[in-house]
Parts: sequence; C-alpha cells; structure tokens
Amino acid sequence: MRLGIGGTIVVGLLSLFFHQNLFDLFSGASGTSEPVAGHPDPERTLAERPQVDFISFVLDDAQNTWDQILPGQANTPYRHARMVLYREAYPSGCGTAQSAIGPFYCPGDEKVYLDLGFLDELKSRLGAPGEFAQAYVIAHELGHHVQKILGIEPKMRRLQQANPGERNALSVRLELQADCFAGIWAHSTQQRQVSGQQDVGAAINAAAAVGDDRLQRAGRGYVNPESFTHGTSAQRVEWFKKGYQSGEVAGCQTF
Repeated sequence: MRLGIGGTIVVGLLSLFFHQNLFDLFSGASGTSEPVAGHPDPERTLAERPQVDFISFVLDDAQNTWDQILPGQANTPYRHARMVLYREAYPSGCGTAQSAIGPFYCPGDEKVYLDLGFLDELKSRLGAPGEFAQAYVIAHELGHHVQKILGIEPKMRRLQQANPGERNALSVRLELQADCFAGIWAHSTQQRQVSGQQDVGAAINAAAAVGDDRLQRAGRGYVNPESFTHGTSAQRVEWFKKGYQSGEVAGCQTF
C-alpha cells in the first residue's frame, strides 16, 4: 500500500494520539514521511497540520523530480529517502536529533530529520519567512541524499579522514553542492509553473540566512572563516542560483 500525502498525515496524527509508530504497519510501502513529535500535544498537532501537509507535498514533489532527473542526467536510479518531523529531540541513525543541531540528513538510515521548531526560527529569528524558504531547507537536505546515491558523500567522508586539516573545507564543498541540488529542484518547479519569482526569492533569502558568516556574526559578534562548515551567505546563494539557472547536475561541481 502506498501512502499519499493525506494518508501520511492521518497515520502521523494517529501515531501521535496512540503514542505508537503506526508507520511500521506500512514498512513495505514507498511512503516517505514519518510525522512525529517529542511531546505530543493534540492542540499543537492540529495547528501544525497545514505545515506538515506542505512539508509532505514538498518532500514528495522533490523526490518525484529526482526520480526523473537522476536517471536522465547521471544514469543513476533514485531511491526515496524518508523524513522524520520532531520537536526537541528524537533518536536517529546518526545519534539523537536535537533542536540545537538543526535539520540534517543521516546517511546511515537515509532519513531527513527536521525539527519543526527550526522552521519557526527560520521565520522569526533568522528573517526568512515564506513557505518556499522552508521548501529550500527540505530540498537542501534531500540534496545530501542525492550525494549519497551518487557516491559523493562517502567519498567526501573518506577524504576528510585522510586529510583532517581539510575537514571543514570539504564540508563546505559538500554543503554548497547540496544547495546547488536544491536549486535544481527549484528550477523544475519554475519550469512546471509551480513557483514564481517571489517563491525563489524566499529560497534565496533562506540560503543567505543560514550562511556561516551571518550565523556566527549574529551568535557571537565576530566571524571565523576557518571554522566554516557550510559556506558564507554569498556562497550559498551563488550555488543555489547555479542549480536554479542550469537545472543540471553537472553544473554543481563544487569539488
């Protein structure tokens, strides 16, 4: 049985209500999202339903896009990742997912972990409002999944182990490529007239909001380029735009 967006939301809400992961009933399915929360609250869950609905839509749309792009451009089949939505903390294949960490992709279990509280901060504290700003975050994390499928992520990890002094610089290249892959999805939404210039502007604003230099300046008042792991605001915007303008995997060569 394949869970659609509506079915995924219903099962997720029931999982919260019964305090059980009812997605286990569909373990053989190709559904992609697992809405969960650290401390279920019926009122908050109901209020978050439109947001979860939107996240599920973006997740499915982005993965369906990669279903077409990856075989066509890289001669490689795409396999769907899964997503876990949570608040505060949740166990993952890469250790405990916590709100302080922010969204991340775990290559060990091929899941994207997204703290709903981060999306609140993206709008209120980081100054990146709009649904497409949230879509950028999801598309970026799925970009890491694409990197694993293409063998880029494990190769980068080996390079980091062999060259500890280049660990941060290699991490920046990996993150910028994920931004570029997010841009490729945004390109497809523009081609299909799913998004407009205002939406893309929101995504660009989000990419700038999570640049290492901007976050460091806001958090501690100064910038230390040697500690960058994701790239500057300008770099993140630049590589997102490259993916958006070309729509080509070959145009995302950050290494």
